[in-house]
Amino acid sequence: MPPTESSPRHLRAAIAGNPNSGKTSLFNALTGSYHAVGNYPGVTVERREGYARGNGCIFRVVDLPGTYSLTAYSAEEEVARNFVIEQRPDVVVDVVDAANLERNLYLAVQIIEMEAPLVVALNMIDVARRRRLDIDVDKLSSLLGVPVVATQAHRGVGTRELLAACAQVAADPERHIPKQIRYGHHVDEQVGHLAGLISHDEGLRGRFRPRWLAVKLIEKDSAVADQVASLAADPGAIRAAADHAIHSIETHFGEHSESVIAEGRHGFAAGVVRECLRLPTVPLRTRTDRIDSVTCHRVGGPIILVCVVYGLFVSVFKVADEWSWLFGKSPTEWMEWAFERLAESCSSLQARAPLLHSLLTDGIIGGVGGVMAFVPLILVMFAFVAVLEDTGYVARVAFVMDRLLKVFGLQGKSILAMIVSGGLGGGGCAVPGVMATRTLREEKDRLVTMLVAPLMNCGAKMPVYLMLIAAFFPRIQARILFVVWLMSWIVALGAAWVLRKAVVRGEQTPFVMELPPYHVPTLRGVLMHTWERTWAYVRKAGTVILAVSVIMWFLMYFPRVDASPFEERIAVAQAELGGEELVAVIQAIRNDQATAQLRNSVAGRLGSGLVPVSQWAGFDWRTNISLIGGFAAKELVVGTFGVAYSMGNVDPDATDSLSNRLATDPQWSRVKAFALIMFVMVYAPCMATQVTIWRESGSVRWALFSTAYATLLGFALAVLVYQGGLALGLGQ
Repeated sequence: MPPTESSPRHLRAAIAGNPNSGKTSLFNALTGSYHAVGNYPGVTVERREGYARGNGCIFRVVDLPGTYSLTAYSAEEEVARNFVIEQRPDVVVDVVDAANLERNLYLAVQIIEMEAPLVVALNMIDVARRRRLDIDVDKLSSLLGVPVVATQAHRGVGTRELLAACAQVAADPERHIPKQIRYGHHVDEQVGHLAGLISHDEGLRGRFRPRWLAVKLIEKDSAVADQVASLAADPGAIRAAADHAIHSIETHFGEHSESVIAEGRHGFAAGVVRECLRLPTVPLRTRTDRIDSVTCHRVGGPIILVCVVYGLFVSVFKVADEWSWLFGKSPTEWMEWAFERLAESCSSLQARAPLLHSLLTDGIIGGVGGVMAFVPLILVMFAFVAVLEDTGYVARVAFVMDRLLKVFGLQGKSILAMIVSGGLGGGGCAVPGVMATRTLREEKDRLVTMLVAPLMNCGAKMPVYLMLIAAFFPRIQARILFVVWLMSWIVALGAAWVLRKAVVRGEQTPFVMELPPYHVPTLRGVLMHTWERTWAYVRKAGTVILAVSVIMWFLMYFPRVDASPFEERIAVAQAELGGEELVAVIQAIRNDQATAQLRNSVAGRLGSGLVPVSQWAGFDWRTNISLIGGFAAKELVVGTFGVAYSMGNVDPDATDSLSNRLATDPQWSRVKAFALIMFVMVYAPCMATQVTIWRESGSVRWALFSTAYATLLGFALAVLVYQGGLALGLGQ
């Protein structure tokens, strides 16, 4: 629970910083488990808030999006900047990577320009010391005019001192005003004239710091210009003064005014670093350099990547599914056992309330239980991926894959979007993957990347793979999942090459990326990342998937089929047979009735109507029903399968898992299962991804195109696998 309102002092702190600076680690170290995740209003940028105690205060901590700048060229930059300006936190903590001081100080300079109450967290100080970088912390604080606290966020070192500094700044912000940034005599003169005019405008007074607003107008910040136009009492006068200042600066320096401002910031940061940083006399070959010489090697790097991914899959299945290390059962077996017992507990309702019994066992337990059964596997996979992320290896994957991506028409930074979407083996999501394309400068690079990123194996597809692999490839689970991972990359790169040649043509831009130093993951950090992602998966199963499972149950339950022909067959059997033979015949008749009911339902009719086409890929009407649900969210493929096969099962003693039911169904085979895996891998992105593509591309036609081309491509691959398998005698 968050702290109570009875605490003596309540303050709000915002944490800013570059990506890979340890900002999220510091947030986690300060807030522990007391934090919540959501989105900022109107955008899909993640918002994280939590609470921290220190120095007699309770801080409501907001983790701003990681960004290198506050120029508002991206949604992340705009969100971070607007929060500081509009919400006016009591203190802003800028997390600075001590091992890359000059580059990180550029963001600090921009926060100083905003005259926000600032504390600098000089993070990764241990890494800087290992590199023999001698930073004079007191002198750095004096040069910036703000408190500077050395921290090691991943170990929680320095957090107490940081909170104490934050409390002091918040208590008396006038004593901790940052040093004013100087851009040179000519620029400062123009900024001063424009700031004076702004300070006297009734519409802008009190809303913005005049000097900051003047700098942003000279920098030609369109978002700020729009705000001035809508809020200023005399926007024409301010616009004219800004244009005059821009013209004067550009005439004086012979370059764009925004470049002059940026150079001024870089110059200030460089001057500060020269004064407070002492470099080693002999360049040091660090541990990161030595490891990178192996992991980023032209030949060894890709081999290591393949081994890491294969090892990940083997470990996931061993830990979660094969090892019986929890009282004689694996975690997956315990999850299946729990839902089987839950279904059995509802059996007494079958005679008294058949409608309620069907809703509970078929709609809710059958749908949600089918998805939840794979939570142990998903959890273990998230844990391994979190370890890879926290070590810094994921950035090396981007470097290793860059050369290959260029061959297929993708930009080097595309790898980041594809990894976020699940390209490292699973557990990703295409929504943030598509959003990650904002880092690509060329619009055509962005389009191609956002069209192929959903082809990666996101966490929503994993339950489908795991269900089918457990049913038809139980002895080679890791190898099959590894093949599926390879196929996702082959399909995505092939699709990118075709799209580049035929649909989105244009030049590719070069790839520049920062490789952060390696870190030893902390148990706390790994557990927190794993828990957040697993809980998001469980929450989705308990909300969206539950709702859609109930809707799909309704569509499969109504309209009801005429039961009289089946009752007549049962009466005849009872008159002619007896004993075990009678029980078997009645069971067969009830199965026929359940199948007829499902076929007669709204969903059954729709699924049957698609069979003339889907049969080429081996998909029957039940499979078609499940795939229709997958257009909303891929987890619903498993959930809808669970509902469909639960409603077709009338044996009260049969509580097998969904995988076991498929494995014993004569209509299924390995070839059909792998064809379905290929289709699910490729076909239409989920609704949330489609909406994100629409928003990020600025056109609904690209969202519709992504759905159409992916579905056709997925069906073509499924037909190729199924028909090819039949031709080779591998299927029924």
